Amino acid sequence: MSCDVAAAAFLLFAAAHPRGAPLLTPAVAQAPAPVAQEPLFRTIVGRAGALKGDVTGFRKVLGAAAQPVPFPHFDVFRAQIGELAALDQQGHELLKARGTDGDLKCILHGISQDLPLKLAAVSDAKTGHDEDLALRDLAYLLNDNVEVITAPPAPAV
Repeated sequence: MSCDVAAAAFLLFAAAHPRGAPLLTPAVAQAPAPVAQEPLFRTIVGRAGALKGDVTGFRKVLGAAAQPVPFPHFDVFRAQIGELAALDQQGHELLKARGTDGDLKCILHGISQDLPLKLAAVSDAKTGHDEDLALRDLAYLLNDNVEVITAPPAPAV
């Protein structure tokens, strides 16, 4: 019975539309231009992906060690994480200056702040398990750094 009422209401409202009057169609939001192909963002994606590969490879070597295992060339790795954090902040500032892509702008700023914290957790680990957890968190953050830039942009609502 309720379907009949709904159908009747539809027909009543459809018939009430004056002939020749333009139909109102909702505006379709355009997706913002992707930034993933811009040099700065390609650099961020490349570096974050490479560093994630380093972390993932080291975690395999680390295994179930009881004590923390020294990360090979940790000083170089630390510098690379610092450079990536600076690039993320630079991406944030660029998007902020453009007045575009609020989500990505904020995410990049957050990642630039979180990378040094996750790295410090790796340095401060007292057990192999803690080191592995810190490395896992760092790998997730590096992966997020790649995915937020390479994900197709969503239209603004």
